[in-house]
Amino acid sequence: MRREPDLVAAVRARPEVARWVWRSTAEVYPRLLAAGVRVERCYDVEDAEQLLLGHEGRLGEPRGAAAPGRACGTPRYRRIPAARRRARLAGLLFEPRPSVSVPFDGLLAVYAEQLRRHDRAGHPGRMRLLTAAESAGMLVAAEMHRAGLPWRADVHRDLLNELLGERYAGGGEPRRLAELADEVSAAFGRRVRPDLPADVVKAFAQAGIRVRSTRRWELEEIDHPAVKPLVAYKKLYRIWTAHGWSWLADWVRDGRFRPEYLPGGTVSGRWTTSGGGALQIPKVIRRAVVADEGWRLVVADADQMEPRVLAAISRDPGLMEVAGHPDDLYTRLSDRAFSGDREHAKLALLGAIYGQTSGDGLKNLAALRRRFPRAVAYVDEAAKAGEEGRLVRTWLGRTSPQAVDAGEDDEAGLPQEAPEGGEFTPGYTPGYASGNARARGRFTRNFVVQGSAADWALLMLAALRRSLAGMRAELVFFQHDEVIVHCPEGEAEAVTAAIRAAGDEAGRIAFGPTPVRFPFTTATVERYADAK
Repeated sequence: MRREPDLVAAVRARPEVARWVWRSTAEVYPRLLAAGVRVERCYDVEDAEQLLLGHEGRLGEPRGAAAPGRACGTPRYRRIPAARRRARLAGLLFEPRPSVSVPFDGLLAVYAEQLRRHDRAGHPGRMRLLTAAESAGMLVAAEMHRAGLPWRADVHRDLLNELLGERYAGGGEPRRLAELADEVSAAFGRRVRPDLPADVVKAFAQAGIRVRSTRRWELEEIDHPAVKPLVAYKKLYRIWTAHGWSWLADWVRDGRFRPEYLPGGTVSGRWTTSGGGALQIPKVIRRAVVADEGWRLVVADADQMEPRVLAAISRDPGLMEVAGHPDDLYTRLSDRAFSGDREHAKLALLGAIYGQTSGDGLKNLAALRRRFPRAVAYVDEAAKAGEEGRLVRTWLGRTSPQAVDAGEDDEAGLPQEAPEGGEFTPGYTPGYASGNARARGRFTRNFVVQGSAADWALLMLAALRRSLAGMRAELVFFQHDEVIVHCPEGEAEAVTAAIRAAGDEAGRIAFGPTPVRFPFTTATVERYADAK
């Protein structure tokens, strides 16, 4: 393998190269960026292997370029026990990749075999596009890590002092948490640890109240004097443990928060981060995200992204017409099918996507099915496929994991994208490898939409990155439907236009010629918190 100076010199000496092929962007590109070298496009062999393994129904097998049999182009097919499959799935989602050395000739052989495997995919053109988009996402992730999200440590400290009060010696809970803990205990008439769910559940049981969990939505339905201080404690406790003084010391340097983004960190293609909680920054803490002097933050949210994606992938004429306008999709939907009741229209469409099809949801779904039969049939078929143990794919070819055989293991025990605070949240996809047919059906119903939205987002990022190349503006933050660009104040208008153009361009590239629009709501602010 070439040493770093040789790598940097090689890339600088070949500006005409259209796409660099390498084993791992996460290892190579940060070194290039540190040397001031930026590349336009790349092909990430390990990420391509991940996508191809999924497409072949082999997700969880070794994905490194040096995996046995791959260097000579002869992948090995063998049954992997459920427990080991679960461990490998968990590992590929959340563990750092081992560093391996691959001979140059071996890497070429792997690359050639991957190209042949792309050709064998059901839609080779789409699969190649997905691989290119995922590789582009890896470039964006490395560049965002290097740029960093502007972060005012002094503002953050003031917020913590305001919310939590002063800290006590010895590393115990700050004053406000200690006060709330005392209020909870006083309400129960005995000492209760509010940070221990089992202790709280036991205390309620002794008070004659049965609770299944300590989630906020469940607690707020209870009439008991402990509820108010307990809910306040849980909110502040999360801030203290996830974004408190220790977090600030560990993650913010030189006015920047630099999380390590993991493109495709979940099976649906959504990004995760390796520590730092970048994708779950509480609203109050966002007050510490402040643009540099003379600069601004352009914060952009994709409007009703997943319903618009459903319109594009289902090719439902009625839903495509509704999604072909940049204004509020749910209002237009309610005018077409729900007598102007926007809330019912929203619940019906999200229920179709996320599997909320019982009670009133079933009635709303019936109305949706009458007006938009192809859209509902699309997710119904995906759910049926999941229940039957079949694989489903996103529009570009990202593939759901195989179900763990129920006979081997009734409880799959795999990590999930759990809803924050235990509440229903778009993006919650339970049971993705469960032997439970119903749970898997709910997952695959959502997977085809959420995964296709993640594919669209990659193409949007690639288009936006290309548009910003001639500016001082920098992409500094991304989560599944939101981007933040840090730019000089004078570039804000051009950045806003570039974001909107990137959304529509990604729609055309991903889904072909459809009337569906992918608009953004944008705000140009000095502080992230002011965008909401």
